[in-house]
Amino acid sequence: MSTFDAIDDDRPTVVFAYTIKGKGLATEGHPGNHAAQLTEAQMRELAAASGMDLEDPWVTFAPDTPAGRFCAETAQRLRREPVTDHAVAEVPAELGFTPRPQISTQAALGRFLSDLKHVAPEVAQRVVTLSPDVATSTNLGGWINKTGIWSPAGRHDWFSDDRERVLRWQEGTSGQHIELGIAEVNLVSLAGELGSTGQRWGQPLLPIATIYDPFINRALEPWTFSLYAGGSSIMVGTPSGVSLAPEGGAHQSFNTPSVTLEIPGLTSWEPAFAQDLEWTLLEALRELADPDGDSAYFRLTTRPVAQELAGVPEDPLLRERRRDQVIAGGYRLSARPAAEDEVTLVGAGAIMTEVIAAAARLESLGVRAGIVCLSSPSKVFRSVQERSEVRSSVRSAIADELFPAAHPAPLVTVLDGHPHTLAFLSGVRGDRTRNLGVTEFGQASSVSQAHALHGIDTDSIVSAALDLVGR
Repeated sequence: MSTFDAIDDDRPTVVFAYTIKGKGLATEGHPGNHAAQLTEAQMRELAAASGMDLEDPWVTFAPDTPAGRFCAETAQRLRREPVTDHAVAEVPAELGFTPRPQISTQAALGRFLSDLKHVAPEVAQRVVTLSPDVATSTNLGGWINKTGIWSPAGRHDWFSDDRERVLRWQEGTSGQHIELGIAEVNLVSLAGELGSTGQRWGQPLLPIATIYDPFINRALEPWTFSLYAGGSSIMVGTPSGVSLAPEGGAHQSFNTPSVTLEIPGLTSWEPAFAQDLEWTLLEALRELADPDGDSAYFRLTTRPVAQELAGVPEDPLLRERRRDQVIAGGYRLSARPAAEDEVTLVGAGAIMTEVIAAAARLESLGVRAGIVCLSSPSKVFRSVQERSEVRSSVRSAIADELFPAAHPAPLVTVLDGHPHTLAFLSGVRGDRTRNLGVTEFGQASSVSQAHALHGIDTDSIVSAALDLVGR
């Protein structure tokens, strides 16, 4: 009687299976055999014992043998019919809506998804949103109301009679949002699987997952392996940074701009303004629809920002140039040319409010300060790296455009994240640089107190700039 025949189905059973690692080999049971390799002589002995020939290691079983017939039957059973590839509809260049005068990038995300369904329904129908129990706090409510929650079978909404509830939690097989509970690893694993549907069944999906920015660290390894395996996705880290001050240090982040910049096949974005977010999200969807395109990580914030600070040109040609620059990685916000900069302030994300205020303060002190707004530090870094390429390639010149070699000026870089992220900019043209950012754990405070505590407030930026110009 076998061990399994003795299993009692009426109670839990645990089977301990002991094996000898490397049984039959020269390394059998050796404590160092995890990394041990067989010599050629030992490999030949193994081949002879297995009825194989080391010179022909891929020989198949004879078709008239039991093993050959088993392999043929298995191959027939697993054979797939050829799939028909369905392309994603063309992603528009922009959605054509004017953002509210004061809005955060997180709120703009919710507006973007609603507008996408209205302007480009063929694209929106392939979007699947995911979140680990933070759908409402990451501004997916409007999208969920329009598309519903996916469920294998519809379930009763026990809170449907709550008249004060804005969110309609309707579950069914046609829903386009999946809520996973607090399980970030499951979130990124599912995002990777959804991003693989095109290569598996010819029906590409566009997964967009929202997660509190600091918690992407919990899921970096499985997400990285998903990207490695071809499961493309867009991950949105929001809220982010110490600008989420009232929620305390556990919900604040510092290293995510740097670590997401370093993942292969991934473009990290940190747009400051709603229009920048729209352009970059559409670009990310375009990449996601391309089987060879990049995945994306967006770092957004709950901090409302005055949209007039973006200075988006009204002239169609200049607006198109701004869009190209945003997608390439950044743009100058200064009215004057780079040749007139005494110091250049470089920022990314919601901290641009302080950067712009610092430039105005420096002007009042008689220091000409240029302003560079980065939408994607990773894009600018690639531009710097590609400058030394001698082979034929498609190379972006955004780094040289933002920091022209003919007009050097000291740089003050600042973002609501680790200053290491933008430290590479000192190598663009050899400028003296001060890198401001978050290098300590956060704590509960007001936003202005948090910025001052970590040295990323307006006064700290002004002080760093005055140090660099010798004032």
